[in-house]
Amino acid sequence: MSAKRNCIDIQAVEEQHTCGTYTKQPLVIVRGEGAILYAEDGDEYLDCSSGHGVANLGHAHPKVAAAIAKQASTLLTLFESFPNDQRAELMLKLTALMPGMDRVFFCNSGTESVEASFKFARISTGRTGFVAAMRGFHGRTMGALSATWNKAYREPFLPLVPDFSHVPYNNLESLDKAVSDKTAAVILEVIQGEGGVFPAAEEYLKEVQRICKERGALLIIDEVQTGFCRTGKMFACQHFGITPDLLCVAKSLGGGIPIGAVLIGPAVQNLVPGLHGSTFGGNPLSCAAANAALEVMEEEGLAKQAAEKGAYLMEKLRAIQSPLIREVRGMGLMVGIELKQKVTPYVKALQENHIIALNAGLTVIRLLPPLVISYKQLDQLAAAINEVLTSEISGE
Repeated sequence: MSAKRNCIDIQAVEEQHTCGTYTKQPLVIVRGEGAILYAEDGDEYLDCSSGHGVANLGHAHPKVAAAIAKQASTLLTLFESFPNDQRAELMLKLTALMPGMDRVFFCNSGTESVEASFKFARISTGRTGFVAAMRGFHGRTMGALSATWNKAYREPFLPLVPDFSHVPYNNLESLDKAVSDKTAAVILEVIQGEGGVFPAAEEYLKEVQRICKERGALLIIDEVQTGFCRTGKMFACQHFGITPDLLCVAKSLGGGIPIGAVLIGPAVQNLVPGLHGSTFGGNPLSCAAANAALEVMEEEGLAKQAAEKGAYLMEKLRAIQSPLIREVRGMGLMVGIELKQKVTPYVKALQENHIIALNAGLTVIRLLPPLVISYKQLDQLAAAINEVLTSEISGE
């Protein structure tokens, strides 16, 4: 029977009116709490996607909800030309998290933060070139897409922004050859999420930073997915003692409310009024949500929780005796299970077992559960994966 709510057939309406750029799941979700999503019929699903890494605090966190409700009746929107209490508080919080990065540009999403970082790099260096990594993902707008590697995303929109090159990830020799006196910046993820949950090597990141400094290029680190406790630190680059020139963040910053930001280091120059802007960037509602979200991260020790729960989950996953598994890898609660064949049927099977997971490319199951997930729920997740990967499922 088709799901209904408020006398409309939700699934039928979305199928009729969708723009066509999304594959619709046969599952209508109407509510969330913690790590659980609730379907129209009341069934519970363990959310191990977190809305593609947004719900680090879980769904409907009461402190974030209260902050949103209070701010919604106080002041919703205000362009950044006018200072505001919520924005000022968020600026202080964010810059304190990354000492040495004392300026912030606010926007609404991860791809917008990447676009802003490209403009800031060009205006700061007077150069036009960018070096990105194969398998990297940075967004779907034209500039961010130019840095993204996957041809399925890129090819329908060619030609893209010129002067972008791609080198193998974790390959220092290739990057060393690619960075020249025309390079404005190198952009990297600390862990490639969409590309398969591949962590960077510590020595690689440190050498990339050295090369950039020596040649006058800026280092942009994209922490849109890895930021805000996901990997066991506030930011993944802190595992390696790396401070970039531009740090792109978004997703879980607002506790579920759209907000993005670029943290800016001292090497970035020439940022003057009128150079760049965002109508909704730094609006009081999003900033209030982000202020509450950051407080929750600290009060509930979510970085520590992510580190400990991630280690627990990966130990259980690595104990699964399945010939399908090639490798389990990740950091904190950002986990990839690489299989020896396509993962689509297994992701579908997990959903049939009331587990919502993601793919990362063709052969990796990606797990991004809320950091508030309980150990009992982690056991449920591991048991479901064990069942799905050790039972007979026909390949795609």
